[in-house]
Amino acid sequence: MMEQRRKKRWQPVPAEQEGLAPPQLTAITLHPIPGTGPLLRHFLPGSSAPRDAVLSRCEHREGHTDGRICPLQKLLRNGHQFQEEIWLSVRQQMMFTTVLMIRLARCQANGKLGGPANVPSAELLAVTPPGGPRFNIMLHLTLLLHLLVLPLCFADEATGYGPVFEEQPVQTIYPEESPEAKITMSCRARANPPATYKWMLEGRDIDMKAQSSHYRLVGGNLVISNPIKTEHVGEYLCLASNLHGTIISRKASVQFGYLDLFSSEERESVYVKEGQGAVLLCAPPPHFPAELSFRWILNEFPTFIPLDKRRFVSQITGNLYISKVDSSDSGNYSCIASSQSISKSVFSNYIPLVPLAERPIRKYPADLKVKFPDTIALVGHNITLECFALGNPVPEIRWKKLDGQIPPNHEVRMAGAHLHLYNVQFEDGGSYQCEAVNSRGKDYHAARLSVEAFPEWVQHISSSEKDLGRDYTMSCKASGKPEPSIRWLINGEPSNRKDMRFSSLAFGNSGMYQCIAENHHGIIYANAELRVYACAPTFKHNPLKDLMAPKNGRVVIECRPKAAPKPTFSWSKGTELLSNSTRVFILEDGSLEILNVTRADKGRYTCFAENDRGKANSTGDLLVTDSTKITLAPANADVKVGETIAMQCAASHDTTLDITFIWSLDGRVIDLHKESQHYERTLNGSSNGELLIKNVHLKHTGRYTCTAQTPIDNMTASAHLVVRGPPGAPGGVRVMNKTDKSVTLQWSRGADNHNPITKYTIQYRDSFSKDVWKNATTSPADVEGNTEMTTVADLIPWIEYEFRVIATSTLGTGEPSSPSHKEKTLEAIPVVAPSDVGGGGGTSRELTITWTPVQPQYYYGPNFGYIVAFKPHDGAEWKRVTLADPQAKHYVHKDAAIPASTEFQVKVKAFNSRGEGPFSLTAIIYSAQDAPSEAPVIVDGKSLSATEGTVRWLHLAQSNIDGYQVKYWKSEEDSEGGTQRVVVSANENSTRLEGMKAFSYYLVEVRAYNSAGFGPASEPFQILTKRPPPSRAPKIIGKKIKGDKLYIAWEMVEPIGNEASINGYKVLYRRQGHTENKLFVTNKEYINLPLPEGGNWVVEVRAFTEGGDGAVSQIYVTGGGVLAAPALSLLSLLLLALLCLNL
Repeated sequence: MMEQRRKKRWQPVPAEQEGLAPPQLTAITLHPIPGTGPLLRHFLPGSSAPRDAVLSRCEHREGHTDGRICPLQKLLRNGHQFQEEIWLSVRQQMMFTTVLMIRLARCQANGKLGGPANVPSAELLAVTPPGGPRFNIMLHLTLLLHLLVLPLCFADEATGYGPVFEEQPVQTIYPEESPEAKITMSCRARANPPATYKWMLEGRDIDMKAQSSHYRLVGGNLVISNPIKTEHVGEYLCLASNLHGTIISRKASVQFGYLDLFSSEERESVYVKEGQGAVLLCAPPPHFPAELSFRWILNEFPTFIPLDKRRFVSQITGNLYISKVDSSDSGNYSCIASSQSISKSVFSNYIPLVPLAERPIRKYPADLKVKFPDTIALVGHNITLECFALGNPVPEIRWKKLDGQIPPNHEVRMAGAHLHLYNVQFEDGGSYQCEAVNSRGKDYHAARLSVEAFPEWVQHISSSEKDLGRDYTMSCKASGKPEPSIRWLINGEPSNRKDMRFSSLAFGNSGMYQCIAENHHGIIYANAELRVYACAPTFKHNPLKDLMAPKNGRVVIECRPKAAPKPTFSWSKGTELLSNSTRVFILEDGSLEILNVTRADKGRYTCFAENDRGKANSTGDLLVTDSTKITLAPANADVKVGETIAMQCAASHDTTLDITFIWSLDGRVIDLHKESQHYERTLNGSSNGELLIKNVHLKHTGRYTCTAQTPIDNMTASAHLVVRGPPGAPGGVRVMNKTDKSVTLQWSRGADNHNPITKYTIQYRDSFSKDVWKNATTSPADVEGNTEMTTVADLIPWIEYEFRVIATSTLGTGEPSSPSHKEKTLEAIPVVAPSDVGGGGGTSRELTITWTPVQPQYYYGPNFGYIVAFKPHDGAEWKRVTLADPQAKHYVHKDAAIPASTEFQVKVKAFNSRGEGPFSLTAIIYSAQDAPSEAPVIVDGKSLSATEGTVRWLHLAQSNIDGYQVKYWKSEEDSEGGTQRVVVSANENSTRLEGMKAFSYYLVEVRAYNSAGFGPASEPFQILTKRPPPSRAPKIIGKKIKGDKLYIAWEMVEPIGNEASINGYKVLYRRQGHTENKLFVTNKEYINLPLPEGGNWVVEVRAFTEGGDGAVSQIYVTGGGVLAAPALSLLSLLLLALLCLNL
């Protein structure tokens, strides 16, 4: 019997299982030396024969886990010369070699081996293996020493573990202009024994020891010194290894980032008519990576172009778009391209933009110039779609999703040019459309947004320890779009397996496994260590526990020894062996189950576990207690919102045990601390668990369960609480049919919350109500609580509406329903006419008609516009003009035959695609008058100073004059280049001319104007401005007090160049900080001033000439006779204060 067990126990297992080579093992061929049998028995104890010794070592000793030992390929035979292969672990190689060297060294020293074979020592020096030459003992030692070059593990393998990454390399962009001449790629793994590291570039090992290598290892990190683009660009990965196996990091690329300068070529000027759109091309220079951000400056840095409804910068191309150019856009523009990856920005050469004046400014239809392409977005990421249009008026950009509603997680930015979607999900995919609209036309663009996903684990592998010989499957599943492919690595080496299934685990299956999921968006890794072990049962870490069981209850005594292969189980109570019965069961996992526990079940229980490696047992005590019973159960209750209710609960229990009451609502445990606002436990003895529910809400309706729980058992009792309150929100609000002024609305009734619904209120909002909900008019006026449909009346045609429904009962009004989908009422003929019809004036031979446009909510349909009708007061036939612009507010009729200042009758009405509305009230207006026909006559003009002059002319006798325009310019300049203008009313005939340049000839002309335009200009009149005043200020040379007078003297000012002669000096005297002053004039170089009383005063001295006042000198005076020092600058005062502080 024992022999059969031994044969079964030591049956050889294949060295390779499921095509997997055992890791960290070496196949060696042994040529036994005569007399070494005792040595083998010493190295491999457990039997008198080397065969059993090697086998017992090859598998696991009892209680020992060694995941690197595999069985023999062939049995060793005792007493013969042999040559057989065995597989040895690293630790076996080390131990075997070390012990053998020591033994042989001793034997050689003593001249014998000391074994039973008693072979002379001379024979040790010449042993002939079968088919081979003679070798001495040292050669045998040499053959064994080669094993020591393999990696050795000095730690106990049972307590170690394989590498687990804590840091992995990441994608790196190294700026070509970086001052730091190195790149660091991170790699760090937690491992026992510590991991060793190796790096690969593009699948090839990196030689750290090469003479010209730029690489070095710092810990596990790879440092690249003085990186070279041609050598160091590529994909890197890190391998971390120890004796338990190898894992490979994710791939990480190294790229060199750069942003070149813009081309130095001059940019051509862009000429655009006012009202037209403009596109300024950025043309960014070569760069990497591809992502750049763009801004534009106008004329100088940092004057950035403000982005608004009219101006837009594409973050895809960098181009600047101006939808409608006006005169303020004139200037020099430069594009700034910035790369955040390398922290660098570059500027383009300036592009001059020259708006060309055009009168009148023409209007242009919307024209989309920026159109987003078909786009792929990743789940969980943000995405921005761009659209921008040129046109006059500036187009409005609108967004829609053609196959559904725009997701709620969206934001429209940049005055409509950006549609930004946050946290994109699969359902956000579809066709999106941007629409550009102005009064002249529309333009559309649509493209598709596809949503895909980075790989994500649905099920991944984890480290595990499994029994020798058992079946095992490592499962790995990933989601993603496109669907990820799955591949495996074993100890860093690729495997051609699609899944990891083991029909019978062998020690050689131990190692580090990596599952890799990949699609074109990315790659993810899952790492795990598999350990295969075998040992006799042991309860060292999980002995049987002492348990208590309630009377009449159920108890399971767990028996969980560590053992491999799985042991058989048996149980005893005291000295009595137990077997399955109607109350007692030995479960599959070895646990003992006892039903309907009685007092007689109290005692000591022992679990026995046995497998082919050995046996073990563990004992625990079972104590039987009184069972817990509910003595007062909660009762069903009915309350209103806001009331308070007490739910009763009491229980009896074993007095030696503590009892706890736990309440739950519909299976969810109530947290009395977090929900203390509504729940409270009343303290009325340890056996009472009453629950107080305060200020009851509708959410408190449900099944309340009281659980009386001791450490060993529990009992429950339940009751229903009904809370009555206002009705819940109706659902499914939808429009069933519609007309131009009404819709039929249907909904589903919401929860009545245990109180009948008495009525419904219908509300609506439209695009003009600014999110304000208004009560709708219904038919019938009162919507009864038992209906689920009504007609909403008094709506406006061709308006987009949303509707919601609110239910009311005797207990109050509930929450409103979710809004219905937006629905637009049908079209109708407009009924609102334009208001404030009037006009008149304008240019000669024109009839100008004006009105206030109809508000958009009264368009009543598409293709809205106006019909303008007019006729002379005594005419019979009305002339009609159609305008297709809904925002039009005036019309100018030009006709050379129209007499000036003639009375006309005018009226305006609206139309749309359904027909024409009513005319407005008829208004009386007059055609434009003729422009003035005569030129004024200038009678006088002169210079007042170096910068000012005056001109006077004769009034014109014509009655149709609104005023005069005076135009003046330097005679040597073009009359349009540096011209200045002054406009005065018709009752004035003179004006001052300001802003002139000193000692210059100016030409002045005057013309009359009215609403029809300007009349002819007068003959030019020439004025010579005065010479300029002195540029030097008088230098104060003396200041003293003489009695009650302040004496001040200064040097005479001498004119230089073409400055005017000095006429005298002005002395201004005022209190500091005040505007009131006293002025003194003198032609001397000194003055006596009355001495001020109190306060600080300022005295200013300047020369004056016919060309004006010269530069100023100032002194400061302290009232009471003390003369202050000359004023210091702010900087000087600060320095003086600091000096005083230091002193």
